[in-house]
Amino acid sequence: MIGRLNHVAIAVPDLEWAAETYRRALGATVSAPVAEPDHGVTVVFVELPNTKIELLEPLGETSPIAAFLEKNPTGGMHHLCYEVDDIAAARDHLIAKGARILGDGKPKIGAHGKPVLFLHPKDFLGTLVELEQA
Repeated sequence: MIGRLNHVAIAVPDLEWAAETYRRALGATVSAPVAEPDHGVTVVFVELPNTKIELLEPLGETSPIAAFLEKNPTGGMHHLCYEVDDIAAARDHLIAKGARILGDGKPKIGAHGKPVLFLHPKDFLGTLVELEQA
């Protein structure tokens, strides 16, 4: 069921500074910022040969990333994203195995324009997991 690692997401208090840090210090290619109002974030992607790093900044005071940064003011790893072939089938399989899906259980469109779901971190070794339909 689980596919390749799509990205590692890092919450940051200042997206412009974080993107520039990756460009300047590591020579990385970084995408332009994109606001994702349905998820309460603005994101950029750091392109790597084998995956991506997603840098997340809160979009508004009610953003889940704002709450994360209150606990982790300098930022930190927020979630891992894995690809799945069929997000509805993956959701149903996980629910049958006792995993909790965050939100209403219906996929939303993510930053790549594809359906995504988030899994409760308490069910996955303390790590928030995002599933993205490949």
